[in-house]
Amino acid sequence: MLRDKMLAVMDEVNGEIAEREELIQMIVLALLSGRNLFILGAPGQAKSFAVNEFRGRITGAKQFERLLSKQTDEEALFGRLDLASLIPGAVPAQVLADDATYQKLKQQLKQATDDFRADPADTGVASRMQSLTAALEQYQKGLSLLHGGTPTTITAGKIPDSHICFLDEIFKAGDGLLNSLLTALNEHRYTNEGVTVEIPVISFFSASNEMPNFRNKEEQILAPLYDRFQLRVVTRDVQERSARLAVLKNKQDGHFGDVTATFSLEELYAMQAQVKLVAIPDAVNELMDDVLCELRREGITVSDRTYFGYGPVAQAAAWLAGHTEVQPADLLQLKNYLWNEPGEIEKVQAVLTRLCDDPLRTRLEELLAKAAEMRNAFDTAPDNGKAKALVQLRTGFAGLYREWQALDAGATTDEQHRQAADALNTLEEMSRKAHEACAFTPVPLAQLAVLQSAA
Repeated sequence: MLRDKMLAVMDEVNGEIAEREELIQMIVLALLSGRNLFILGAPGQAKSFAVNEFRGRITGAKQFERLLSKQTDEEALFGRLDLASLIPGAVPAQVLADDATYQKLKQQLKQATDDFRADPADTGVASRMQSLTAALEQYQKGLSLLHGGTPTTITAGKIPDSHICFLDEIFKAGDGLLNSLLTALNEHRYTNEGVTVEIPVISFFSASNEMPNFRNKEEQILAPLYDRFQLRVVTRDVQERSARLAVLKNKQDGHFGDVTATFSLEELYAMQAQVKLVAIPDAVNELMDDVLCELRREGITVSDRTYFGYGPVAQAAAWLAGHTEVQPADLLQLKNYLWNEPGEIEKVQAVLTRLCDDPLRTRLEELLAKAAEMRNAFDTAPDNGKAKALVQLRTGFAGLYREWQALDAGATTDEQHRQAADALNTLEEMSRKAHEACAFTPVPLAQLAVLQSAA
């Protein structure tokens, strides 16, 4: 199975480095969802190593890596302009490299030339070499009529010729490079001399030792670049002694760097196709909206673009967990999708845990909290207003019962059904005691809900 292959690579890479399970998880989610990943951490925390170890196990994928600096120019990343493409009658080098007929004629001419060198007296070889030369020249003239005069960029070995790119220290890039990087990261395109080249990159990865201060006017220019990395993760020094010693032993035993688990580029594309088939239930979308609202109440900015784009990451997390549809627990993996700066990570994780770890329990607790407020309003009503307060309580509890029905219908496990039943029993008990306080006969909540609907 494709999933088994991915899990095997994850296990192998995790065996090479210590306490980088979260980073490896994010690398996988980025590749499966086609998103970009930014890694923040101090020097020496195996950020680059982890990315390189993982992407090195994807066979058939063209890779590009570059450490960026102020001196890095567009040519270093995207290729250089082919000057021959600007000369009338000349053919761009890329056109010649990609033309099978031209390459075949060229190879035949090379062979004939080698034969002639070996035996200059062979008139047959000389004639064949002359004929092939004329044929190649004629064919090249035809190509010049079709392609000559069109500006062309030589992209071999650069970003437009790659499937996976690692741009280390991306915030060190000069201002003149930013626009090209923004377009490449977001739209997967590069334009030079009016000619646009499609970029086949699946994911861009970047690592940095520091975060820009976006409140500083001089560094605000980097904010759009940072925004193009939808997934973000922070690394820290290895905390556990046992983990450090395990890596040391692996290095000393001579097994460090062994590669046994791999998958191909074609298999990665197949994985992505399976990820897209993972269903997202309406209940999960509603839960994600709850997460959005809660985060915004906590003062964490989540843009509409981020909110509307959560689906592919959640689908990737679900697929990796072996689910055929996104489950609430899969949203826990959005921790590194929803924060903007490292100081928000704990809040984001707390909100996700509270709402998604066991969302039914959370919603039942919220339901009971509403009931407690209603019951408190009844209890504090004056004696001469108890009857009126009971009517209000009955109306409110009928509404809560309908909410409870919806929650119970969404329960999928025996434990969740038990939680729902316990909550209903609590509601019934609160309602019973309120009725008895007014010397009224208690009415089951199901019957109350029907009566309220009929009224």
